[in-house]
Amino acid sequence: METLAALGLTDDLFVQVAAILVVSAVAGTIAVWLRLPLVIAYVAVGVVAGPSAADLVQPGGELELLAQLGIALLLFVVGLKLDIHVIRTLGPVSLAVGGAQVALTAAGGFLLALALGLDVTPALYVGIGLALSSTIIVIKLLSDRRELEDLHGRLAVGILIVQDLVVVVVMIALTASGESEGSTGAALLGVLAKGIALLAVLGVLMRWALTPLLHALARLPDLLVLFAIAWAVALGALGDELGFGVEVGAFLGGVSIASTPYREAIGSRLVTIRDFLLLFFFIDLGSRVDLGQLADELWIAVLLSVFVLVLKPIIVIGLLGAMRYRKRVSLETGLALAQISEFSLILGALGLRLGHIDEDTTSLLTAVALVTIAVSVYVYPYSGAIASRLEGFLEIFERAEPRPEEALTEHPPDVIVLGLGRYGDGIVEGLRERGVAVLGVDFDPVALADWSEQGVDVLYGDAEDPEFLHVLPLPEHGWVVSTVRRVDVNLALLHALSHHGYTGHVAVAAHRRADVERLTKAGADHVLMPYVSAAREVVELISDGR
Repeated sequence: METLAALGLTDDLFVQVAAILVVSAVAGTIAVWLRLPLVIAYVAVGVVAGPSAADLVQPGGELELLAQLGIALLLFVVGLKLDIHVIRTLGPVSLAVGGAQVALTAAGGFLLALALGLDVTPALYVGIGLALSSTIIVIKLLSDRRELEDLHGRLAVGILIVQDLVVVVVMIALTASGESEGSTGAALLGVLAKGIALLAVLGVLMRWALTPLLHALARLPDLLVLFAIAWAVALGALGDELGFGVEVGAFLGGVSIASTPYREAIGSRLVTIRDFLLLFFFIDLGSRVDLGQLADELWIAVLLSVFVLVLKPIIVIGLLGAMRYRKRVSLETGLALAQISEFSLILGALGLRLGHIDEDTTSLLTAVALVTIAVSVYVYPYSGAIASRLEGFLEIFERAEPRPEEALTEHPPDVIVLGLGRYGDGIVEGLRERGVAVLGVDFDPVALADWSEQGVDVLYGDAEDPEFLHVLPLPEHGWVVSTVRRVDVNLALLHALSHHGYTGHVAVAAHRRADVERLTKAGADHVLMPYVSAAREVVELISDGR
C-alpha cells in the first residue's frame, strides 16, 4: 500500500495534520461504536501512522510540540481540581488506602517486572505505572452509571486524587535525578530549594494578585481562557527551566488558581482544548511502538495486564476490608481502578526523555494501557454480578463489625434510614430537628462515626444483605426509608421486609419514573425521587415569588 510518505505528502505539515485528524475521527467513531474509550483509538492511530506501519508520523517530530501542550493542559486541569480545601477534606481513608495501594501495587509490579527480565530502572517505571489508575476512564465509568456519589464512587475518586499527588511527587524526584550531573542527593536538595522558592512566589500571587487579576479578566471570558492557557504553558516552561519538568510546572499553575472562584469556569472551557491537544500526545506515544519488538514481548504485556486486572483490585479490596468496608463496596472500588492511567504513559514519556528507559519500555506500558482500559470498560458494568459470584471468596477480606443491636432494641427508633449519603444526611438532619428518634444505617464507617459523634444512633449494615434485617429493630408503626437509588437493592429490601412480616411504612428512592410502578407493586408506600422533588420545590419557589 502506498503511504503518504511515499507520495511525498508528509513534507507538508498541514497535510500531515489533516490526514491524522481524518484518520483519528474515523477511529474515534469506531471506538464509540465498540464502546471503547477514545484514548485507545488515538494510540491505535499512532501505531498505524508510526514508522512500524504507514510511516506518516515520526516519534518526536513536529507534532511533539502539540503533544507537550496537551500534557501541560492536562496537568493544569488536574491542578485546578486540587483546591487546598479538597486536599484537607480527603479524609484518612482516602489517604491511607490511596497511599498504601500505590506503594503495594508499585512494589508488586516492580518485582513482577524484574522476574520477567526487565532491568531495575525500567522495572521501577513499570511498577509505578501499574499502580496508577485512569482518572478519565474511572470518572466516565462512574458517571455513566450515576455512581459518583455512591460510597464506592467517592472512595475511588479519593484514591485517584491521592494517586495524582503521588505521581506529581514522583515526577519531581525523577526529573531532579535525571538532571543531576553529580550527586543525586545534592540535585534533589537543589530542586527542593527551587521548589520552595517557587511555591513561596505562587503563594504571594495567590494571596494578593491572581484573584483580582482573574476578576478583571472574567468580564471577557475569551481573555480568561487565553490567560489560563498562557499561565499553564508559562508555568510549565518555568518548571522545566527549574528542573521540575513541564508537567509539574503546569500542575502547580493549576493549583495556584484552584482556590479562586473561577476554577470551574476555566476548567470547563479548557476541557475541549485539552482533549484535542492530548490527541497528538497519544498519537505520538503510539508512533513509538515498535510492533516487531512488541510482538516479542507480548507475553510480558499480558502478564502485567493480568496483574493490573486481578491483583490490583485484590490489593484495594484487602485495604478497604481492613478499614471495615463491606466486600461489595471494596470490590466495586477495586474494579473501577483496574486499569493503568494516562499518567502512566506520561511517566513513561518522561523517563524516555530523561534517558532512564528506552522505547521498548514505553511500548510495553502502552500495550498494558490498551489491554487494561479496554477490559475494565467492558467488565466494570458487571461488577454487581461479579460480586455475587465471588461472595464466598470475598469474605476473607471482610472484617467483622460489632453491632450494638441489644442497646437499640431497648429504645427502638421511629424511623430507620438506610443510606447516609447526601440525601440520607438531609433526611436524618430534618427528622432530628423535629424530635424524631432516628437510626442511621450505612456501611461507610466514616459516615457512621460522624453521625455517632452528633448523638445519632447508627448501625453498620448493608441493605443488600437479606440477613441483616434480623438484627434491625424494626418499628411496628414507624418508617423504613431507603435512600439507595438502585432498583434491584430496593426490590430485595421490600421482599425481605415482607418476608419478616413488617407492618410499618416503607419509602424507597429511585432514579427513573419507570421504576416507580415496580417498587409500588413490590410493597413501597412511597417512592422518593430526589431530583423530581427538588425540581418541584424550585417550581413552587418561583411560582410563589411571582
